[in-house]
Order: sequence, then structure tokens, then C-alpha cells
Amino acid sequence: MPVSGPWATPANMVRIATRAEELGYDSLWTFQRLLYPVGHAMGPAYRSVQDPLVTLAYLAGFTERVRLGVAVLNMPFASPVLTAKQLATLQAVSGGRLIAGLGLGWLPEEFTASGVPYDRRGARGEEFVRVLRALWTEGVVEHEGEFYRVPAAHHEPTPDPVPPILLGGTADAALRRAGRIADGWVSSSREDLSAIDQRIYIVKEAARQAGRDPDALHFVCRGVTRVQPAGRPGRRPLTGSYEEIRRDVAELADKGVTEVFHDFNFDPEMTAPGADPKEVMRRAEEALEALAP
Repeated sequence: MPVSGPWATPANMVRIATRAEELGYDSLWTFQRLLYPVGHAMGPAYRSVQDPLVTLAYLAGFTERVRLGVAVLNMPFASPVLTAKQLATLQAVSGGRLIAGLGLGWLPEEFTASGVPYDRRGARGEEFVRVLRALWTEGVVEHEGEFYRVPAAHHEPTPDPVPPILLGGTADAALRRAGRIADGWVSSSREDLSAIDQRIYIVKEAARQAGRDPDALHFVCRGVTRVQPAGRPGRRPLTGSYEEIRRDVAELADKGVTEVFHDFNFDPEMTAPGADPKEVMRRAEEALEALAP
């Protein structure tokens, strides 16, 4: 979805969402960024980003079938109780179409602004997921942990069905965590897609060791997609002509990826300040049609 930069307007969001549904796409995706520290070199994609859950809730009212995914919502920046309530409500208003992608966060300034320590993010995230699942599935929840406390309480309404939880992360420990406790893994914008099968193997092996079915897991690839002339030397996956990009998607499926979403928010020509919104939308709609499943 257009969530970053000048093209991330409500009208453009609705146009892309409804057109994607018409063309048979399976899902719409958003991502989270709270702050852009002054002088940071992370790039224009992160400078101006709409809230992911508000965006998905808005688009739920304009669509009927297409699933709604966030990749990812960073767990440390909100309590599991608040997150459970927001996601359960989004599941309700969307008619059960939510895919809940969760992450640990990586920008120290966002932790400072959220009043949360940066260290022990992995342990915090693992406890967060346990509390979240309890809030969604147990009649009365009571939790006393290292990071979170929940007095004995009801937490209703519960989501029906419980949405799948995907975990992000790039470190081996994060991949193993996804295999042990999540319904799948979602790759980051910096993932080396030529070697993504090696990452999938780590997740699946952790699932096997935990006594879980590795073939039941979802592997979602954030496809940082850039349309360019064909035949460029040294091109990376999902960069090139439409024909080359479609071949790349097929190769990702062969590597074990179960779903790819094309993300144009990381193309500087689409999101840089000063980009012509009309030209950006023209290119986006052309790509939607050319890459439709």
C-alpha cells in the first residue's frame, strides 16, 4: 500500500486497494515507522509514514475479500493488552482478514521516545506473544512475567478467527523464534532474496525441533520492487522488467516463499520528496496490472 512519502494519500490508498482486489491480489500490506531522527541515513522511505493499523482499518471499509497485513508492528512500543485490543478490533471490522506481523524494532531513538529499554528485545518479544495469545484465547487472563503484568481480567471481544502471527527479524535467533512460537516469518526490506531459502530452512528446522509442523508455516517476502529496463548487469531480485520480476516471484516460490508482496515504498522515485504524485500513481497502477497474479 502507499504508506510512505507524497503518494501516501487516502485517495491513493483506496485506489490501490480496490484495484488490487479487482485484479485478484491476495493481500494488502503496511509497515510501521514512528520517528525519523534528524540527520539519519535510513532513506526517504522512512521519512513520512502513515500509521499501519489505522490505514488497514480505513481500507477494510473499502474492500471485501483481500487480506490485510502489517509487516511489521513493533512489539516494544505498546503493551500487549493494547495491541491485542487493536488487532482484535481490526479483525472484527475487516471480517476476519487480518495478518498480524510483529517485530522487535531496530531504531534506538524509537525506543527512547517510547520509554522502553533497547536491550533484551528478543526475550521481551517472546513474552509479548505469549500474553497476546492468552488474551485472544483464554476467558480470564492473569500474567506475571519479567516484562509484563496483567491482573486477572477478561479481555473481550476475542478475535474470530484468531489471526495468524508472523514474526520478522534477520538474526538467526529471531528466525528460530519464529519457528518455535509463530505462524510464520516475514522478511525485511534489507533481506538478500537470493539466499532467502537458507533463512526459511532455519525457521523450519526450529519448528521441527519444537515439535511443530514446518509445512504449516507461512513465509512472506517483502518484495522491494523497482521497475527498470531489462537486462541490467548485476540486477537484484525484483528489480528489472515486468517479465524479469515475474520470473523472480516464481523463483522465490521455488525457494519456499509462500507469499510475495510488491513494495514500491522503497523505490526512491516513488517516495522521494518532490516526486510527482500523478506520475507515481500512473507507474503504480501500471505495475499493479503487469504483476497481477
